[in-house]
Amino acid sequence: MLKKLIHIIFLPCSEATLLMEKRNAATISSKENWKLSVHLKICKWCRAYKEKLEILDDILKRKLSQEEKVEMNDSEIEGFKEKVLKNLDI
Repeated sequence: MLKKLIHIIFLPCSEATLLMEKRNAATISSKENWKLSVHLKICKWCRAYKEKLEILDDILKRKLSQEEKVEMNDSEIEGFKEKVLKNLDI
């Protein structure tokens, strides 16, 4: 019961999954990182999500490294970064 209460009040799953995605795209604060690690210790569902997320990221990285490199200039890269960060509300 205590785990469930801490789980809901401290950091709900919806926020935990968002933090996992945010951590993959950029850095998260030490407070967010701490809250996420505590949540992952008590939530088996989010631990499973994290494992699947890591597998998918690894597959995508390998796939992208095998494909032909796409050339982008600095302004295109910065524009893409800003768009991603805006969507993540960082």
